[in-house]
Amino acid sequence: MVKPVKHIVIVGGGTAGWLTAGVIAARHKGRMASGFTVTLVESPNTPIIGVGEGTWPTLRTTLQRMGVSESDFFRECDASFKQGAKFARWTTGTPDDAYYHPLMLPQSFAQLNLVPHWLAGSEAVEPSGAMSFCDAVSPQGKICDDGLAPKTIATPEYDGLANYAYHLDAGKFAPFLQRHCSEKLGVRHVLADVEQVKLAEDGDIQSIVTTQAGEITGDLFVDCTGFKALLIGDALQVPFRDCSDILFCDTALAVQMPYDNAASPIASHTISTAQSAGWIWDIGLPSRRGIGHVYSSRHISDEDAERELRAYIGAAGKDLTLRKIPIRSGHRETFWKRNCVAVGLAAGFLEPLEASAIVLIELSAKMIAEQMPVCREVMDVIAHRFNATTHYRWGRIIDFLKLHYVLTKRTDSAFWRDNLLPETIPDRLQELMLLWQYQSPWFHDEFDRVEEVFPPASYQYVLYGMGFRTQVEPEALTSEARIAEQAIRANVIQTERLRTGLPRHRDLINKIVERGMQPV
Repeated sequence: MVKPVKHIVIVGGGTAGWLTAGVIAARHKGRMASGFTVTLVESPNTPIIGVGEGTWPTLRTTLQRMGVSESDFFRECDASFKQGAKFARWTTGTPDDAYYHPLMLPQSFAQLNLVPHWLAGSEAVEPSGAMSFCDAVSPQGKICDDGLAPKTIATPEYDGLANYAYHLDAGKFAPFLQRHCSEKLGVRHVLADVEQVKLAEDGDIQSIVTTQAGEITGDLFVDCTGFKALLIGDALQVPFRDCSDILFCDTALAVQMPYDNAASPIASHTISTAQSAGWIWDIGLPSRRGIGHVYSSRHISDEDAERELRAYIGAAGKDLTLRKIPIRSGHRETFWKRNCVAVGLAAGFLEPLEASAIVLIELSAKMIAEQMPVCREVMDVIAHRFNATTHYRWGRIIDFLKLHYVLTKRTDSAFWRDNLLPETIPDRLQELMLLWQYQSPWFHDEFDRVEEVFPPASYQYVLYGMGFRTQVEPEALTSEARIAEQAIRANVIQTERLRTGLPRHRDLINKIVERGMQPV
């Protein structure tokens, strides 16, 4: 007898639970009249971790598909624009050592790889030392330097003149999503503590037993219970694969820093400043800055880590209290087992260097919604596909985060020296580093999935921002020289146009809160 999959039970709230609920409910809203249900069960007593403040541009599409008003999102989630990340002191550790990883693709990226032209210092480009790779191929670093927004108040919701993601208050984002999912998308919200996970004879999850709402049965269970991993870990015993041998950072100290005054500029990029045994994030929201020190407890004591953080925030923050957050770098060996799939922290966690946590939630939720099994009989086939894709994504994120460490020229502490040990570098990344000495990353060689978390452009910005050099044969470039010159000139013109036409970041946010953007 075919067993239909109609009742989706998401256990756990927070960003992971509510984003997953929203994505699934929006996709399957038409089926609800015939009995398809999405139920989210969350404990009234579990606090949200709430430090995931950085996102990827994918969130724009995700929110738009859920029917969320971008103006309401800004008003209610203390949101700001994010146009990329600035990495300071990662390469040499000197005060002038900084580069951008922007969100805009390099000029003419689909037609042409500008890296060799920039490296060769062709006539179109100043000698490669004179202009950074980012500035040569993209306007976004200059936009960020100028403190500008990626759009104007006349740009419709979710559209941009420059590509953008968001910074947001995770503590406000989850309740915002909850209201939207409950009121607009038909998600049933149950506040209850899980006492027991009941398994059927075949090993599937049959139901969860709660203190306040009794027994809740379902056909597919999504584990969004955070680090506890009540379903995938406790009930189904899926092991956790630790990767602290590659990514050393295992602790974060977080603090919320008020602005000097209500008109203080808001950075429209994440700032990541390297320290002696880790790095400090600095994220500007309209009402405050979220700042945190991510570090390796094997390489620095908590006291010294706190000292470095206090030195960064300065005298104005001397009385602010810090939150200590443990980081267990790694992920589940299997993400979808039987009729249970893990999303968010239950699936795994990596240091927040490139804001990969929320994008992984989005990609997982989207794949579950799009591949939703019609019946239990096909669920294992879809689970196998989901696991293969998700393993690939986690592996690529681990590679990309490690890339930031293996390109360093810093030798001033054991942390930086240890990051260069070959046994700490994934095999695939070592192969790519060899390849990139002779050909720069572009479309085809190493990125073979439709939805790469980090596209080849991201690798270009980090590699050449950190001084990596790829061998170039100038004579091989002559056939493309004219197109390259045109692309570089187009970038100069676009940079000037955007720098003169875009508003200041805080000014735009104030207007959005007051008047709203034009709905799509």
